[in-house]
Amino acid sequence: GTHVISRNLPNLNTAMPDLSVVLLTLLAAAEAFYLPGVAPRDYLYGETVELKVNKLDSVHTQLPYDFYSLPFCTPDKIEESAENLGEVLSGDRIENSMYKISMKIIESCKILCRKFYKQGELKQFADKIKEEYRINWIVDNLPAATKFYTQEITADGEMEYSTHYEKGFALGFMGGEAIPGTLPDVAYVHNHVRLNLYYHEDSNSFKGFRIVAFEVEPYSVKHEIDGEWKGDHTKLLTCTPLHKVAAGMVPQAVSGLTGEDEEVIWTYDVQWAPSSVKWASRWDLYLKMTDSQIHWFSIINSTAIVLFLSAMLAMIMMRTLHRDFRRYNEIEDDEEAKREETGWKLVHAEVFRAPEFPTLLCVMVGTGYQLLGMAVTTLVFAVLGFLSPANRGALMLALLLLFVFMGIFAGYGGTRLYRFFGLTEWVQFTFWTAITFPGICFTIFFILNMFVWGEKSTGAVPYGTLIALLVLWFGISVPLVYLGSYFAFKRDPPKPVKKPGLIPRHIPEQAWYLSSFLSIFVGGILPFGACFIEIFFIMSSVWLHQFYYMFGFLFIVFIILFITCAEITIVMCYFQLCHEDYHWWWRAFLTAGSSALYLFLYSIMYFCTKMEIVKPVSTMLFFGYMFLISLGFFLMTGTIGFVSTFYFVETIYGSIKTE
Repeated sequence: GTHVISRNLPNLNTAMPDLSVVLLTLLAAAEAFYLPGVAPRDYLYGETVELKVNKLDSVHTQLPYDFYSLPFCTPDKIEESAENLGEVLSGDRIENSMYKISMKIIESCKILCRKFYKQGELKQFADKIKEEYRINWIVDNLPAATKFYTQEITADGEMEYSTHYEKGFALGFMGGEAIPGTLPDVAYVHNHVRLNLYYHEDSNSFKGFRIVAFEVEPYSVKHEIDGEWKGDHTKLLTCTPLHKVAAGMVPQAVSGLTGEDEEVIWTYDVQWAPSSVKWASRWDLYLKMTDSQIHWFSIINSTAIVLFLSAMLAMIMMRTLHRDFRRYNEIEDDEEAKREETGWKLVHAEVFRAPEFPTLLCVMVGTGYQLLGMAVTTLVFAVLGFLSPANRGALMLALLLLFVFMGIFAGYGGTRLYRFFGLTEWVQFTFWTAITFPGICFTIFFILNMFVWGEKSTGAVPYGTLIALLVLWFGISVPLVYLGSYFAFKRDPPKPVKKPGLIPRHIPEQAWYLSSFLSIFVGGILPFGACFIEIFFIMSSVWLHQFYYMFGFLFIVFIILFITCAEITIVMCYFQLCHEDYHWWWRAFLTAGSSALYLFLYSIMYFCTKMEIVKPVSTMLFFGYMFLISLGFFLMTGTIGFVSTFYFVETIYGSIKTE
């Protein structure tokens, strides 16, 4: 059935600047371009169209299962389709099915099979229906979708209905007073499906027909046989070509039954309809932005944060620094010089003194470079349309491989900083850089995988794949980190622009509002604020199984995040140096990195408000993966803040004369 969602939407069109037109054009260009190499398939009239089955999944458990883990009608031989690493990691299992579909041939009340279920088998169905599992099918690389409508109130107060699509379709439903003919707390299975297939034809460009949409309407019906059972040729009283299955018929219960064997007859209809949608834009239905206005609002909100920070930074640069440079570089009379000597120039002999735990800082900055390289490259590929959802598992695979190959930047960037601190044990340092972050990820992933495996879910990664991941890590990533380190070590070590003094200078007592604890916590709010709306959509796509394809928006938000991290850290660091506190190394990393703490706190709020998790294992999965995502975000944003502050400090101290 269809369901309607009501929403009041603000009118944000007035807030959109002219820039939006340009950006929209760019986004449209990026989204109309699909993955090169995915060629359209042209079907002739009557040609067989294959329906493949994929995993069963539920947002309440986050544990996918193989389609045939439930006792559906099974073909004589189940054949698995070849899958890439990304698909295996996301729990996809694509297999053949018994459904027979031919191009443009309409079928009514086709019998798939008749099965007699014991109580134990019915319970399997009932349990999965209670957990709101959805079935995922694929025809011509298009996922099955269910149509639903949303009701929106426009700025003029008019009611507007718009059509949306949801991935997959429900395995069944729980009875209740709202659904006529059903009993409360009884599970009913969808044993009849109407497959609505849409085709596009254009005799000038190609021969035959191309499939451009695949919708499923599921129904539950307790079938009655007309006469005796004759296999596929049996006549049904509950479904005839003239009286098709419709809502409101007696549904097929799978719980609350007393008999030993329950007969369930599985049936389907096939409908074909022409469509004006071209093959190249057939995914637009699935990727239709439900709320593109919210994304614009998010970008305008983030741009305001950036403009505010940039104005603040410009003021510091222009007024304060300009005045400072002039004052520090003029030879003034002794009396005035003595009186004026306060501020950041006083710590010139301390500012490049190595911090505490320099090796750990270098490891974190190196890993940050690696994650930054991975994120930027993935986003560029995604914006160009290489990671369209038509290419299942591509995004996961791209992230994994790019992380492995970016190891060279981790080695190079980390070792340059390591040499800057005058440290020499580069082989040992490189080992820690190559092992620390991937090691934490692999350990948590392995532990979670054991629990998922215990639940017999297809989300559990097979041992062969785990070995493949270890080969990628130790066979490619680790050697690349060493290669980067070797190149960095071969170069002359970078020299600080001001030499550290022999005796550390005393730091005057700081006001409460300059405490490192406070400035670190305050510093993370703005970078998180600049991107949290986009984070909401990404989390919905990961945890609520929705499509995410707004990479154009994401790219703009990422640039804004980058600028915000850099600017907030520089501003905070400047205030700190003005008060003669030269311990800026760790603070620079943690100020921007603390945005990850807000990300993790937000994920807790998201879990409590949006997720309806029913199993302890699912809760572990959610928080385990959100911890890893937050850790990666911490290293990436921390590195952006640290590196920009490092260049800022080098620039200002390089511009003054000291004795």
